Parts: sequence; C-alpha cells; structure tokens
Amino acid sequence: MTHQRTVTYILLIAGAIILGGEYFLVRWYPGHKRRVADAALQLLPYQNDGLGIQMKIAAGIYGKVEVYPGGIKIYRPSLFGKGPSITLTTQANTTGFSTFSPQTLADWETAGTQNELSGYEFEHLTINNRDAAMIWQYMPQTQSMQVTARIMAPDRILQAVCDTGNADQAIYTPACDESLKSIVLTGPPSVFSPPPSFTSVN
Repeated sequence: MTHQRTVTYILLIAGAIILGGEYFLVRWYPGHKRRVADAALQLLPYQNDGLGIQMKIAAGIYGKVEVYPGGIKIYRPSLFGKGPSITLTTQANTTGFSTFSPQTLADWETAGTQNELSGYEFEHLTINNRDAAMIWQYMPQTQSMQVTARIMAPDRILQAVCDTGNADQAIYTPACDESLKSIVLTGPPSVFSPPPSFTSVN
C-alpha cells in the first residue's frame, strides 16, 4: 500500500512539473521575451554637440558612453561576453557635395559579392534629409550582426557602427536599425544634386 502511495505521489509531482513546464514554454516565456524586446527597443534621446548629432538610442544598447578624439562609443556592459554597442565617428567632407557618388554606392553595394562576405546587405536611403547608406553584415568571428550607417552632410560624413555583440540578434538588429535611422546631423542643409561619378568615399 505504501509503495502504491509513493508511486501515486511521484506521478502527481511529475504531472505538476510537466504542466508547469508547459505553462512556462507556452504562456509565460513568449510573453516574457516580448516584454524584454519591448524594453530593449524603447528609444532614449541622445545628443552630442561635438559630433553635431541628435539621435534616439535603443534602451538595450544605451549604457555607458566613452568619448575619444573624433568619436564616441555607446555600449551596454555585459557580464557574459560582449554587449551591444554603437560607435560614431566623423570625417571632413572635402568634396562639399551632399550626396555619395554613384561609384561609391556601387562599391558598397557589390562589396559583399566581391569580398565574399557572409550575410551582407546594402541599402541606399535618406536619413532625416541626409543622403545615407546602410550595410548589414554578419560577423562570423564574433557571431554578431553589425549594422553600419554612413550619413553625408555638406561639411562632414558620419559613420555609425552598431554591433549586437552576444545579445539576441532577433532583438538587437532591429534595435540597431531604429537607433541609426534616428540620427539627425546638424549643420548646413543638404542639396540633393548628383555629384560627379568620380567622387569616392572609403
């Protein structure tokens, strides 16, 4: 009788564990993951007068800020591995044009094929009234996704590199996208006339 009662208790406990696991997997975990994603994607304002930028940075990336000559790095420290980060640098636009040359855009667009880069995507777009190009590239060495935006103003060119680090790429790649697409370059307005085809930016 005691043996039968023990077996019954074991079965009841096993059933409770299975039901609890099912609840965790089906009900609680997807909602928890969605809440984590929503919190990470919340955009927070950031401004740097030295670089002449205003932007909104995803909360999951916005942590510490390191300032160095010609640039800044914004990153979220991680106890395990490398956390997500955004690095911003500028260089003078010696051409005075407001748009990238067709040759420069073609070089960026074909770089993935020419250099056999994995997970490479390119888009030419406008970001807050500035000519821009964005590149998505999977980095096999670090197993992270890197999103690069180059934004052109008549006086300077900004390069913004967002790296997901070891964070969930499904959450932090969109966080990178939204952060970089929010960048506003202050300064003289852009004039959208095509530059000579020989103008190239490395």
